[in-house]
Parts: sequence; C-alpha cells; structure tokens
Amino acid sequence: MNQQKPTLTGQRFKTRKRDEKERFDPSQFQESIVQGLNQTGTDLEAVAKFLDASGAKLDYRRYAETLFDILVAGGMLAPGGTLSDDMSRTEFCLFTAKEDLETMQAYAQVFNKLIRRYKYLEKGFEEEIKKLLLFLKGFTESERNKLAMLTGILLANGNISASILSSLFNENLVKEGVSAAFAVKLFKSWINEKDINSVAASLRKVGMDNRLMELFPANKRSCEHFSKYFTDAGLKELSDFARNQQSIGARKELQKELQEQMSRGETLKDIIGYVREEMKKTNISEQTAIGIVWTSVMSSVEWNKKEELVTEQAIKHLKQYSPLLKAFTSQGLSELTLLLKIQEYCYDNIHFMKAFQKIVVLLYKADVLSEEAILKWYTEGHLAKGKSVFLEQMKKFVEWLKNAEEGNHSDTLPPAHGNQYGVYKSTACQKP
Repeated sequence: MNQQKPTLTGQRFKTRKRDEKERFDPSQFQESIVQGLNQTGTDLEAVAKFLDASGAKLDYRRYAETLFDILVAGGMLAPGGTLSDDMSRTEFCLFTAKEDLETMQAYAQVFNKLIRRYKYLEKGFEEEIKKLLLFLKGFTESERNKLAMLTGILLANGNISASILSSLFNENLVKEGVSAAFAVKLFKSWINEKDINSVAASLRKVGMDNRLMELFPANKRSCEHFSKYFTDAGLKELSDFARNQQSIGARKELQKELQEQMSRGETLKDIIGYVREEMKKTNISEQTAIGIVWTSVMSSVEWNKKEELVTEQAIKHLKQYSPLLKAFTSQGLSELTLLLKIQEYCYDNIHFMKAFQKIVVLLYKADVLSEEAILKWYTEGHLAKGKSVFLEQMKKFVEWLKNAEEGNHSDTLPPAHGNQYGVYKSTACQKP
C-alpha cells in the first residue's frame, strides 16, 4: 500500500503538468474556430450551428476567453485591445460586421444561443465583456459603437449583469470621455430593446443606480452636466432617472446629517442654515425639506410608550423645535405637506392617535401652520389614514377657526376650551 502511493502521485502529477502545458497553448483551438468562421462567413445561423457542434469537440471551458476574443475581434487580444500577430484571424466577427442595431441583435442571438447551450460559459462571458470595456481605447470608434450596442442588448435580455458597467469607471476611460460616449450608445440600445424601467431595475439590483455620475471626471460630476450630456444625446429618460436617484441620495444624506446635528445639540440657527444650504445645492423643494425636517425631529427622541405621557412629551419637544419647522413652511403647500406628515405619523404610531389635535394647535400658536392650511386639510386635503378620528378631534377647533375667519370671535376660545389652548393668534396675522 505504502509503495503504491508515490506511483499514483507521480501519475497525477504528470497529468497535471500536461494540462498546464495545454492550457497556455490555444493556437490549435484558435485555428479550428477561425477556420469554422471563415467557412460559415456572414451567415449567423450557420455560425450558431457551428459553435454549437464545436463545443462537443473543442475545449470551450478552458479556452473561453480565446473563443470570445475571436467572435468579437477576429483573433486573440493582447492586453490593451490589440490583436495578437502570431496567430490566424478571421474577418467574420463582431468588429467587422455592419454597424447597425439589427446586425447587433443578430450577434446577440449568437452569444445567447451559445451560452444557453453551454451554461458554464456564462461567467467567462461576463468576464470577457468587463475586459473588453477596459480595452475600449484600443478599439476604433466604430468597433466601440458595435460593442456598446451589443452590450446594451445583452443587458436588456439579462444575458449579463449590469455589474460589468464598473469597467467604465476606469479613470483613463473616464478622463478621455470614452466612457460617457460608450454609455450613450449602450443605454440607447438597452432602452430600445426594453425600457427605462428595465434599466433602473437592473442598475438597482447591483447597486449601480447611484454611480452613473462616475462616467464623468470629478470636475464634471454634477447633476446639471449629466442631465445636459444625456438629454442632448437623446436620452432624457436616463437623465431624469439619474436626477431622481441623486435626489433620493441627497434626501437620505440630509436626514442622516440632520439627526446627527440634533443629537450633537447644535443650535437651531445652525441647523436651519445647513438645511437651506443643502436645499440650494441639491435642488430640494421646501415641501420635500419640511418632510425631512419633521421626520428628523420626531426620530431624534425616545418616545414614552404610555399614551397619556407621550402627548405631553411631544408638545414639549415640538415647542422646542417649532422655529425649525417654521423656517421651512413659508409656502401654503409646505404647511399642507407638514399636516399630512403629522397625520401619517400619528396614524402609524398608535400612541400618538390622540395627540394629533394638540400638535396641530401647538404649531398654529407657534405660527408654523396657518388657518388656511388647517381648513384646507380639514375640508379636502387630508389622507384616508385615520380620517374619521382626526377630523372628529379637529372639529371644534375648525369651527372656531371658521368663526375667526368671519370675524365673530375674540382671540381666545370659549371658557370651556380656553384653558386647554390658551390665546390664539389673530386672523390678521398672516404668514409671510
């Protein structure tokens, strides 16, 4: 038994050496593929059949990269994208095909059939596309255009993952504008094949939805530049998608930073200044800002679990932050947005159900909410969530406001409610 071991090991070792030697000798493999392609010529049906049949005789698993190089460029590619001189090539490949969408769709079918037939080529094919994108500078403009169209079609049909786009963020390609120009052709053929929703879903799936700005150098990485570049190229849908993504990212960032500033105990003046600066920088509307401010204010405290205590706690907390809320309700629409946010919050957090009216009255007294906004909310602007409960709570206060509008009131509620609400501001006191 002990004597046999070295013999067995020796045999295995010899086989491995032989495999190793063959692995780096793709010339015979290339010869067979090139010969087959030269015979089939431009008939892509025949090409697909030839590739299907050859898989049984040739070692696709070992020579996947060689196979894809030949189908795309006509021969093996050296680093950088130039063709290796020392081997035979074919003129029948993607790079010498006609530069139109129809031809590229036919080529996509060839790759699709090949990979469906030999599933193990899937990973190698993605690696190949990633590599080809890094070699873009080594190709002619026409070759790049064909590769871009093909890649867009393959992405649309789910043959490859959108993670391959990370190759386009290569610094040299970005700097020389190659990445952005390539992306235009790629996204056009992708959207043509499917639609912008397919693009959005695929990008989100691999976390690429927020990275499209990286197609441009750092000094041009702005929403405006991106939007103009792709809109001018006839891709307004992509430009709108990127703008929306940027906006979602900016909103999340703003909320996170706001909560941190509150927990650090920064002054309201500084917080207001920061929010205004961010609104200007990222083009966030006041309606969006008040929603973020409200959420941040309500998230910055640990709420009591007892209903009778939480209202008192909320009033005290909101009194402190009312100047912050007031800073971002200069428009009627922002006030209504805030009211809807309060309604939603009180409905979603069961302990706050009875606190709704007291919160609204407090913010009315603090000049955050106006009569007009509250009446608009009451008559037509409210949400369905907890509608009957909240409208009932607001009924007497709204009656008082209506009387106030008609001028039949003193500045305080009738005695039964006076102690509860204190003095109201006069109707003449309008918001700026």
